Amino acid sequence: MTTLDPRPTPTDVTQLCERLLADLRTEIARADSKASVLVAALGTTAGVFSALLAGRNWNPASLTTFGTVVWGAGAASLVLSLFSLLLAVLPRYRSEPWTPGQPLSYFGDIQQAVRIGQLESALADTQRDPTAALTSALTETSRIAARKHQWIRTGLISFCTGTLLLPVSLLIG
Repeated sequence: MTTLDPRPTPTDVTQLCERLLADLRTEIARADSKASVLVAALGTTAGVFSALLAGRNWNPASLTTFGTVVWGAGAASLVLSLFSLLLAVLPRYRSEPWTPGQPLSYFGDIQQAVRIGQLESALADTQRDPTAALTSALTETSRIAARKHQWIRTGLISFCTGTLLLPVSLLIG
């Protein structure tokens, strides 16, 4: 009777890491696309509000105190939304700088290795233990994806809040 060893081989782990890394990179690209679409929607919304109000010679000073507070909260929400969405698409880098002896896991590591004249030895280290490079890349890439999604969530909530509060402030008067 033959017993199968349930432990994954280094090749299995490497393939799993490569698949997960590809999935994470796709998710980051999707997050950037979502944020870009939301920035465009924000610009369109702000443009429509501005055009409607400018065409009527409207001024926020014509609002009641409560209306002015709601208007200010709506405008602040849209500014927060823009800031959050721009932070979502902001390029992110590894949190710790590469040092000799570590595997290369992304372009910044390669640049650093070249700057200090260690590219060949860094490539050899990475080739010797590809799983270490992949797990490092997974750690940093998942951190980046999570951060992007947090900023998108903040931006979307702020966008919806602002889009609701601005017209409500006009109804309040």
